Amino acid sequence: MNPSASPARLDYLDAVRAYALLLGVVFHAALSFLPIYIGWAVMDVSTSAVIGPFMLLSHSFRMALFFLIAGYFSHLSFHRQGGAGFLANRWLRIVVPFVVGWFILKPLLVSGWIMGGQSMRGEWSFWGGIRDGYATLSTLPEGLLMGSHLWFLYYLILCTALLLCVRAALRLTGPVYRGLLRAADATLGRIARAPWSIYLLVLPTAGALWFMQGWGMDTPDRSLDPHLPALLIYGGFFTFGWMLRRNTHLLDQVVALSALRWVLVVVSGLAALWLSEIQGDTGHPHFQLARSGFVLSYAVVMWSLVLLTLGVFQKLIRRPSATVRYVADSSYWMYLIHLPIVLWLQVVVAEWSWHWSLKLSAISLATIGIALLTYELFVRSTFIGRILNGRRKDRALFRRSATAAAPSVVAEATRT
Repeated sequence: MNPSASPARLDYLDAVRAYALLLGVVFHAALSFLPIYIGWAVMDVSTSAVIGPFMLLSHSFRMALFFLIAGYFSHLSFHRQGGAGFLANRWLRIVVPFVVGWFILKPLLVSGWIMGGQSMRGEWSFWGGIRDGYATLSTLPEGLLMGSHLWFLYYLILCTALLLCVRAALRLTGPVYRGLLRAADATLGRIARAPWSIYLLVLPTAGALWFMQGWGMDTPDRSLDPHLPALLIYGGFFTFGWMLRRNTHLLDQVVALSALRWVLVVVSGLAALWLSEIQGDTGHPHFQLARSGFVLSYAVVMWSLVLLTLGVFQKLIRRPSATVRYVADSSYWMYLIHLPIVLWLQVVVAEWSWHWSLKLSAISLATIGIALLTYELFVRSTFIGRILNGRRKDRALFRRSATAAAPSVVAEATRT
């Protein structure tokens, strides 16, 4: 097999990546509506018991899905651009946004917590919170990664570097490397042919989940020291995506929708939700047994939802779409800047008498709308767009001239 011989870009995979990132917007927007205080910037006056299950299930797979897609496209880029070109591309599109974004976005995140604290005392100042947020830059290097959603870029850097280093070291072994590749290809083929072989993925994932600090996936945003269980799991999904791109002939089989996967996700999801109720009861006589059952159920949920999401998007998106590509292109920028906007909006609406569902919808839609507007006006056709998307692209909604060549989202929507 020649890895450089690639089929046309699969739009549904772009859509999946965008979905994983946009689900993160809704996930963070929902945090203020939990019925218990978890240390978030603000707690809304309207809460709901359904937020907890939504967060448990969505958190189980959204970033795993992102890392799988990242691994798939990394393999594609590596074999198209070569090693040097790929490293230069990763430096520009991942390392630079991580470093520059931290200095811009981390103080804005801190400002959200400052405003939240002020709002609980009955008053808050937007510009005062921004000022105080940027003042925290003077405390460097303390808390360099703490509380920042940019941890996903840091772990993407780690996953990429580790895979390339391991690959380079194994290639020196010659026959051993080729034997390992054949074994990995055979395992992927087994998973593709027999859906029940998902246990080959679930068991090592459950093993890593056992060493999490909490039940489920920890968010590794406390330190630049790698969180090894999280790195193993996200690295595993990244590597799976890499191997899936290497075996594109198996892609349709791997993501095929099956009754077994639907049954697995329902049963394991219900089991994980039920067992999670025991998490706070450390004196429960069967605490360790319950935790064992939870990590196994959670791992099944994680892999099942990842593969089902890929299968559903493959069914729904069968042809290229300018709208899908636009959302996919903008999703990176949207995720980078969404969290400060979410925090500010949560503070604004926290005391409103609206039902929580209306507030959650308003925060999510307003955040996506603001992010899309800023992407269109300040990113897509600028040097920032070149960094994030690989090249500058013509504006689609607010054209600079009537002679722009690229088809717009509006044009596609109105085309007969």
